[in-house]
Amino acid sequence: MTIEARYKTQDSSQSIKSLVYLFKKNKLFSISYTRFPNINNSLNFNFIFREYYCSFAQTIFFMAILLKSLQLIDSEKIHPAQDYLIKDGEVISVDYRKIDFEIESIDCKGLFGSKGWIDLRCMMGEPGLEYKETIESLGEVLASSGFTKAVIMPNTLPTLQSKNEIRYVKAKSSTLFTELIIQAAATRDSKGEDFTEILDINNEGVFVFGDGVSPLSNPDRLMKILHYLQKFDGVLFDHSYDPLLAMFGQMHEGYVSTRVGMKGIPNISEDIAIQRNIEILRYTGGKLHIQTISSSKSVELIRIAKKEGLNITADVSIYQLIFSDSDLDSFDSNLKVMPPFRSTADRKALVDGLIDGTIDAIVSNHQPQDFDSKHMEFDLASFGMIGLQTFLPAMVKLADELTWPLLIKKITQGPAFVLKLKNSKGMGLTIFDPKEKWVFDQQSNLSLSRNTPWFGKELMGKVKYSFNGSQFKRF
Repeated sequence: MTIEARYKTQDSSQSIKSLVYLFKKNKLFSISYTRFPNINNSLNFNFIFREYYCSFAQTIFFMAILLKSLQLIDSEKIHPAQDYLIKDGEVISVDYRKIDFEIESIDCKGLFGSKGWIDLRCMMGEPGLEYKETIESLGEVLASSGFTKAVIMPNTLPTLQSKNEIRYVKAKSSTLFTELIIQAAATRDSKGEDFTEILDINNEGVFVFGDGVSPLSNPDRLMKILHYLQKFDGVLFDHSYDPLLAMFGQMHEGYVSTRVGMKGIPNISEDIAIQRNIEILRYTGGKLHIQTISSSKSVELIRIAKKEGLNITADVSIYQLIFSDSDLDSFDSNLKVMPPFRSTADRKALVDGLIDGTIDAIVSNHQPQDFDSKHMEFDLASFGMIGLQTFLPAMVKLADELTWPLLIKKITQGPAFVLKLKNSKGMGLTIFDPKEKWVFDQQSNLSLSRNTPWFGKELMGKVKYSFNGSQFKRF
């Protein structure tokens, strides 16, 4: 059936060219139109379309694509390959042989698919540090890495600590494929002392607060922030460690640090901070999310707190599961991260924490640094490693030990629980090839920084397609 609709503008002498809607079976629509001579862009056209043809408005951005022989992964298992139709952000099982109309299809043989991935910890440089990472470049890296949502840290220049900065980031990121969820600074300039205007910032739609890479080491501030956030059911993110116990430290304190002659950062710097924060949470109530834990004692403390019923969650950096302190024999400054790579025993405890549910999520901890700040003596180099484009290759390395269903759970269901996201339909879809090999070099790197030990290396695992709402990307 073909329906032709005509409408004239307020200037009756100027007509609008016709719209043609081709109605297909199962309410799948193919829409064609010509640009109006009196309208500058399709956005204005969509506004007019919604106003005068509201019954069809939901289909203007509609997209239906057939995914053939796709293996979907959820938190329980890898499903056998079958055909799916992605429609209105929802994945529907179908038999393509019974579809008797033209539709774009993708051959997904050998590919895995899951809900869109969520990263709870990544950094950008804009505003102020655009030479490290802009909002646009971060958006490109996130999308190509399979993430449909990401929490960005507040450590920019100026810090994301007022309505002005929040509005700036929201405006600049509004057209990105990946939705950026802002973690606003809880204290002024993330220094742990003076409070930001938390309630005022919440009016801008922000519900995640924390000081990003800086710990909330003042217990009085931590206690009061947990109280404030309960007014609107907010979440406090904290990178918990005692900076005085970690002062001048370069790597994990242990046998390797002694052998190579570098000052170490002891496990106790993290353990004490987490124990204190748990006690404060027990006293105040509220929701506390501990980021990038690294020690075996931290895992045990959080495990006990969860059994007691405290509202606490935790995540771990993907590269904490790959490297250990023994990898720093090379003095590669790209391996200088915070928290530092711990012992193999700590790494094993982190793996166990993921398996038993103590650790809720795996994060990229993407921290871009410029070339000059990393390529210098190890003790002078900045902390941080980029971790988005290497995220899937890192998961490939961990798949035998942790299994694909568990890995996918920790980047979909787990982060959604931390952020209290309830609408799984809005999470999108990520399709990837776990066996495709590629070289991470200047040509393939989408970040403005290259601080990773995997630069120039051949990696395995590539994101191929991503869906987010009505948007679709092919990589």
